[in-house]
This record gives sequence, C-alpha cells and structure tokens, in this order.
Amino acid sequence: MLSRTALPALIPGPLAAEEAGVAPATIRKWVQLGHLTAAGRAGRAQLFRLEDVFAAERTARRRPRTA
Repeated sequence: MLSRTALPALIPGPLAAEEAGVAPATIRKWVQLGHLTAAGRAGRAQLFRLEDVFAAERTARRRPRTA
C-alpha cells in the first residue's frame, strides 16, 4: 500500500490573518516586505501555508518597531 504525504492546506489571506490574529492588511504588508510568500493562487486571491504565516508572525513580533 502506498502512503501519500499530506500536502499543506493553502488558505486565503483573510483567513490567514484571522488565524494569526492580525488584520488582512498586515498579511499584505508582510508579503510586500518579503516576510511572507504566497504558496499559490485561486483566481486573484493569494493562498498561504499556515505554517508560513505563523513564521512571519513570529518574525514580526521579534523585530523592534522603528518610529
């Protein structure tokens, strides 16, 4: 019997933002700054792996804010 490895689920930006506890604009900003990369597309919507979103969120929380 062949074993299939599960592919990571891809979720749209608004759902990714909800899961990470940030605004959808924050997800777009992380993409713009290069902290997050879309893993796919569904029409015009960018799709993200949840683990990538959480990694970007951890990185953003570690960085000190500048004025």
